Amino acid sequence: MFKISAKMSMYMSVAFALVCLGVALQGFYSLGDISDAQQLQDAKGFAWFWAFLGGIGVLFGLLSRWMHRTAREDE
Repeated sequence: MFKISAKMSMYMSVAFALVCLGVALQGFYSLGDISDAQQLQDAKGFAWFWAFLGGIGVLFGLLSRWMHRTAREDE
C-alpha cells in the first residue's frame, strides 16, 4: 500500500474544494433561470450541498496543513 503525505493531502483537499465550490457557484448563478418553485428549491438544495462539500474540503485542507506544520516543527 502507499501512504499519502500531509502535504499531498492538503493539495488534494484544495483541488476537491475548488471543484465543489465551482459547482456550487454555478448552481447559485443558474437559479435565476428557473421558474418552477419546486425545481428552484431542489436547485438551491443541490447548490448548498456542493457548498457544504466544498467547506468539508477546506476543513480537511486546513487540517492537513496543520498536521504538516506540526510534524515539521517536531523534527
